[in-house]
Amino acid sequence: MASFVTEVLASSGKLEKEDLSGKISKLSRKVDDTKEEVCEMITKRYGDFLPSLQGSEELMIQVEEVSREMDALINCIENEVQQNIHVAVAEYAKLKQQLEKNTLIITMLGHLKEFHNAMEEFSKDLQEKKYVDSANQLEKAKASVDSLKSWKTSQLPLLSTLRSELTVQRENLIYHLGDEWKRLVIWRLPSPAGVKSFLKVELNLSHPCSKDVEPKPPALLCCVLQALAIQGDLQHKIKLFSQVLLKNMMKPLVMYPSLSVRVTKQQDEGTILALECLEESHEERSTPSQVYSKLLLVLKTLHSHLLGTANHAPVIFPDVPIGEKKLSAIMGELIWEELSQCIIHECLLYSIPTNSSQLEKYNTVIKETEDFEKSLKEMEYLQGDSTDLLKYARDVNCHFASKKCKDVIVAARKLMTSKMHNTVKITPNSKLHIPKLPAPSSEVKVKQETRNEMITENTKQLSAMSLCLPACRISESVQQLMELTINTLCEAVGSSTQCALQLFFTARNIFQLFYDVVPTYHKENLLKFPHLAAIQHNNCMYLAHHLLTLGHHFRAHLPQPLSEGVATFVDMVPGFRKLGVQCFLAQLNVQRAELLERLSTAHNFCNLDDDDNYIAASKAVRQVIHQLKQLGTVWQDVLPVSIYCKAMGNLLNTAISEVIAKIMMLEDISSEDGEHLHTLCQTIIEEGPLVFIPLAEENKNKKYQEEVPVYVKKWSTFKELVIVLRANLQEIVDRWADGKGPLALEFSSSEVKNLIRALFQNTERRAIALTKIK
Repeated sequence: MASFVTEVLASSGKLEKEDLSGKISKLSRKVDDTKEEVCEMITKRYGDFLPSLQGSEELMIQVEEVSREMDALINCIENEVQQNIHVAVAEYAKLKQQLEKNTLIITMLGHLKEFHNAMEEFSKDLQEKKYVDSANQLEKAKASVDSLKSWKTSQLPLLSTLRSELTVQRENLIYHLGDEWKRLVIWRLPSPAGVKSFLKVELNLSHPCSKDVEPKPPALLCCVLQALAIQGDLQHKIKLFSQVLLKNMMKPLVMYPSLSVRVTKQQDEGTILALECLEESHEERSTPSQVYSKLLLVLKTLHSHLLGTANHAPVIFPDVPIGEKKLSAIMGELIWEELSQCIIHECLLYSIPTNSSQLEKYNTVIKETEDFEKSLKEMEYLQGDSTDLLKYARDVNCHFASKKCKDVIVAARKLMTSKMHNTVKITPNSKLHIPKLPAPSSEVKVKQETRNEMITENTKQLSAMSLCLPACRISESVQQLMELTINTLCEAVGSSTQCALQLFFTARNIFQLFYDVVPTYHKENLLKFPHLAAIQHNNCMYLAHHLLTLGHHFRAHLPQPLSEGVATFVDMVPGFRKLGVQCFLAQLNVQRAELLERLSTAHNFCNLDDDDNYIAASKAVRQVIHQLKQLGTVWQDVLPVSIYCKAMGNLLNTAISEVIAKIMMLEDISSEDGEHLHTLCQTIIEEGPLVFIPLAEENKNKKYQEEVPVYVKKWSTFKELVIVLRANLQEIVDRWADGKGPLALEFSSSEVKNLIRALFQNTERRAIALTKIK
């Protein structure tokens, strides 16, 4: 049985592990002894048949005692010992946590020590102008602060102080580096006010003497640049420098041919790049060769004195933010795109030939561009194989075509918006002046000859005047427009397929532009001035006439697919004819409206025995005749004779149709009114045909005046009306001739009866006459 002390110790939870182990061993021995005794007793009881009751009872008591001790021990193990095990584990975990915390504190102290040492070394190196070492020490200090920030329990005020100190010292270093940069790279930039202001631009790459044991440039410059790179500020510094360089030196050298660059090397002061004007240039643009030589001089000088080390080898900064890139490569990336675009738009664009015969000479410019880029690649300003600059130079055919097309369209639009009234005379013998074109290829020539043979076999011989324009006047600008089109098509002959296509469709665009621009731009004047309307009509007919055959002249000399039938303008002919007709018809409608408005003031030709009415009617007729004569003066030398006669006949027909309608509406015409009406109508008959009198040089066309009834549909009707106004009843009946006379050809029976009722009083003779009008 466990002792009292043992029980007390066990119950208090202070039982030692060794006592527990001893007890377990002792109990194990007791169990073994008891087992042997029980076995012996069982053997004697049941084997030897020796009764031993007293021994059995003692043995049972002993077994019960051992069982109780085992239960107590098991209970002790389950309750006390296991509890003590959990407590021990918790204590061990706490000790481990404490150890880790101590380790972190030791690490933090190590970072603080590293920060302190780095800042001490930084200050020392900065005073000695060891800028690269200073920058590296500052990076070490930054790394230490970053390590402290990553420690989760570092809520120390000291950390904020360290960050502030790091920021202050970095700005201090950047300031010193910027100050050194300003001493080594000095710009003199006057306020811009034109090309003369650029003559004061200077860039001084200073090389001061080594006073106060200062490092000698370019070693000092190298240190400054490398320190800037380590601090991540080099890209910004080079970018600012590149912007100033582009704006004040590179671009002006490209844009102004009178500017050149002077490089002066001074032993004590360094190298100076200055812009100057050696001689006044009369050229508007520099040639590519001039531009390339000036730019290379600047870039080579920078490469030797700014972007290189003491041995003039490009600076390389491994393990810094600029990576493995050299300074020349960095600057090249910053300036090349803008510089190349400036060269293209301010130089190469203007060097593109304006004539296809000069294209071969442009190979020199391509070679110069290749050499220029090759030099830049050697200095590592450029990295790629091909750039926009070289691509632009090599695509000279496309650019030539584009430039030519642009210039052609600009010139065409200028002609279309010029004044139309400056005219030239066109005769049936007038022809387009087409330069002699090279002979077509044999294949095209065979096709052309075959086509001509087929046409000759299947058609009759045309007269010499077939497809000739009648004599008329057109705008001088339109004649120049045709010349411009022909020159454009001549440029397409012998050009590459792409160039020829561009030029051909530009020629088509000229006519499309005319179709769209001229009617809109001159709209008011075309309605206001009959002269301009007639000229526009002729212009459209002139263009339509030449569009019929223009493609035929050039098709055989153009490359495929133009030579296969694509080169044609015939599809535009109907549109131009319609445009000319619409313009002239609109003017005719305006003139008709004016004629009718003038006749509306005649008071319907009634009661002409009243002086006021007669004066108004006479004035209206005189105004109509005057208007027609004025139009004749304006149109006679402009329009073709046939068109002129048709137009004047149409207007005169409008006037007499209105007069006939007004007279036919009268219900009572007195003898005095009849005389007045006859006088007014006779005036029209006498003076109306005068508008058809041809010009002096056109006396051979007097037939047009004699053929007035051909162009004035109501002329015969009007003459019959004038006769009826003075005739008696018998004369009217005779001219009717039972519906077969000249009067019956112009008027219906009802119209003649109404005239008789208006002219004559109601008598028996009038009634007889009316019965004869059937």
